[in-house]
Amino acid sequence: MSGAHFTAKDALALLDRKADGAPFAELFAHGTLSLEIYRPVRVDRQQVHARDELYVVVAGRGTFLCGDLRQPFGPGDVLFVAAGMTHRFEDFSDDFSTWVVFYGPTGGEKP
Repeated sequence: MSGAHFTAKDALALLDRKADGAPFAELFAHGTLSLEIYRPVRVDRQQVHARDELYVVVAGRGTFLCGDLRQPFGPGDVLFVAAGMTHRFEDFSDDFSTWVVFYGPTGGEKP
């Protein structure tokens, strides 16, 4: 594949159509790169991930916990989480959604 185009509107519509009700859907994968859309409802139940990841907030506001650090987030913010770090979204608005980009090897990139 030489190119791809994704819109938040189309990605969120895909979530609405999922029969299993999962709050995420993978939209694209290429090598170690994986693009997902994530929209938790009321509580973020995600677990620690084995690869590095970036979140790009599409909509909504709240607090992001990564390790011991809590910070506010809003639309357009980019959040990095190293592989193996405890993290979650807290006190987020009902309209919260985010792109999730997983990449690199299991265990994360080495500095």
